[in-house]
Amino acid sequence: MTPGGEPERAAAVLAHALTQIEVEHEVRGQGQFLVTLPGTNRLRTHCWLVVRAQALFVQAFVCRRPDEAQDVVHRFLLQRNARLYGVHYMLDRVGDIHLVGRLPLQAVTTEEVDRVLGQVLEAADGDFTTLLELGFASSIRREYAWRTERGESVANLQAFEHLFT
Repeated sequence: MTPGGEPERAAAVLAHALTQIEVEHEVRGQGQFLVTLPGTNRLRTHCWLVVRAQALFVQAFVCRRPDEAQDVVHRFLLQRNARLYGVHYMLDRVGDIHLVGRLPLQAVTTEEVDRVLGQVLEAADGDFTTLLELGFASSIRREYAWRTERGESVANLQAFEHLFT
C-alpha cells in the first residue's frame, strides 16, 4: 500500500467503522482486521476484513466440508447466494464452506461495513443449523444416540430434535 493512497484511507475508515458499530475486532496487520460476530446458532463467526490495493476483501468460515448429501448442501448454497448482499458462499479447496466478498475501496463507509457484517452474521448464523442438518444428519443422529445411551445431556442438540424420531 502506498502512503496516502486509497487503501490507507479505506483502512482508516474501516478501523473507525468497527469502533463505531461496536463490534469486537483485532488489528492483525496493516489493513487487516479479524472481526468476531456473536451469534445464536453459532456461538461466534470470525470474519476477516482485509484492505487490498483495489478492494476490501471479506471472508468468514461457516462450516467444514459436509460428510453427506454434498449435492443438496451445494444446491442450498447456490440458491442462497441469490439472496445475499455483498458476500456469497464459496467452497475452499477441501470443500469447507466460507462467505466471501469484495467491496470497492470507495464504498468503504461505516454504513456499508455494518451492512456487510450484518449480512455475514445473518447468513453464517442463520444458515448454520440448516447446513448441519443437510450435511451432517447421520453424525448428529449418532451423537444423539451415544449421549442418550450414556445419560449425557442432549440440550445442544435440541435444534435437531426432528431428526431423532
